[in-house]
Amino acid sequence: MTTTLITGGTVVSATGRVTADVLVDGERIVAVLAPGSQLLGSDLTASVDTVIDATGKYVIPGGIDAHTHMQLPFGGTSASDTFETGTRAAAWGGTTTIVDFAVQRTGERVQDGLAHWHELAAGNCAIDYGFHQIVGGVDADALAALPGLIDEGITSFKMFMAYPGVFYADDAQILRAMQVAADTGLLTMMHAENGPVIDVLAEQLVDAGKTDPYFHGIARAWQAEEEATHRAIMLANLTGAPLYVVHVSAKQAVEQLATARDKGQNVFGETCPQYLYLSLEEQLGASSEQWGAFEGAKWVCSTPLRARAEGHQDHMWRALRTNDLQMVSTDHCPFCMKGQKELGLGDFRAIPNGIGSVEHRMDLMYQGVVTGEITLERWVELTSTTPARMFGMYGQKGVIAPGADADIVIYDPNGHTSIGVDKTHHMNMDHSAWEGFEIDGHVDTVIARGKIVVDAGRYLGRAGDGRFVKRGLSQYLI
Repeated sequence: MTTTLITGGTVVSATGRVTADVLVDGERIVAVLAPGSQLLGSDLTASVDTVIDATGKYVIPGGIDAHTHMQLPFGGTSASDTFETGTRAAAWGGTTTIVDFAVQRTGERVQDGLAHWHELAAGNCAIDYGFHQIVGGVDADALAALPGLIDEGITSFKMFMAYPGVFYADDAQILRAMQVAADTGLLTMMHAENGPVIDVLAEQLVDAGKTDPYFHGIARAWQAEEEATHRAIMLANLTGAPLYVVHVSAKQAVEQLATARDKGQNVFGETCPQYLYLSLEEQLGASSEQWGAFEGAKWVCSTPLRARAEGHQDHMWRALRTNDLQMVSTDHCPFCMKGQKELGLGDFRAIPNGIGSVEHRMDLMYQGVVTGEITLERWVELTSTTPARMFGMYGQKGVIAPGADADIVIYDPNGHTSIGVDKTHHMNMDHSAWEGFEIDGHVDTVIARGKIVVDAGRYLGRAGDGRFVKRGLSQYLI
């Protein structure tokens, strides 16, 4: 087995930072040593295969993006990143594990949906991966299948209060599924938007000739997110099920989560980089010479980008500081403008919903450290440690400690990253949602289970490097 010694760097965890050397043997971290330690010999550098000098840099656990949608069929097309292209892009950006979503729809068997996603991912991933289970048809057969997911290493499932006719679950279905979650320890994930209300608003806007992407954000009003978030919280309270609300974008939804958490309820929430940096006015309302007002389609996602004038972005940052929101994922679901997003020309309802961000999450969140929004330790906590704890991987993932997988990123705070299609862009898309963003830091080296997959601007990984991670029950419950 190959041995690697990382010397001179500052090892950052969720609880602090220390100058230390990290020894990797094969796929595992075997020691974290004080600089100059002779505990394992007087000249450790001479006895290992590879020495990496990390002086002046941060040594952090590999990023975990716990919300991605590779190859997801949606809106008459499919997400443009395959498991191969998407996980390769993730590795370039310092993410060493993703948790994607296996899909079951009405009339389909949960087991068949999961088997299909295993087929899509197996042998194609550059980094390790796990699955959540989408339950889009909550019937007796699906409910009976849920407990068996735990033995498969699938310990969380997602339902939708939006998208009637596609993934939508009504309150009675949600109640029954949450009862199963309460009995088994499965974590219920929820897309919390009032779908029927949104559909009426969207129809009224289109009938009034308001068809541009901007009106996607108007139709999906924050009241629809707050109401659904509150309803999900109350159903979780009634059943005793733990609840994890995905892609929170409205400050009012955060307030619902905070209130429930203050009462001791097992309720958690994630946000995404787009809700920290982007807005209804600037992105959904954008115009260009090529696309005109349809330019905003690049940023159509659900939940939608919110109005900066209403202060949602600042509130998201604050919620990350106060732990009213516990982590940051991407909801990576990319679509090209040509042939995909343009399906919605003339009707925003037909624009495939999704933004590509899996490559840039670690950088975008580090920029929050630079600007003083979060601490260095909180950066690691939000992007790696809490995802590992929330989804039953901590100890194996999310930490630099003996026995953990050697998923390690060496990050240079004195480096610089320019994001753009012709700059830093490995996702399978014809545009970047983050075009022109400048990051005061740089991913220098990425190690995934002991193998150097990115180093000094070179990609050294390959499809098949990643393995399926069987997850345990959540380690974050109160």
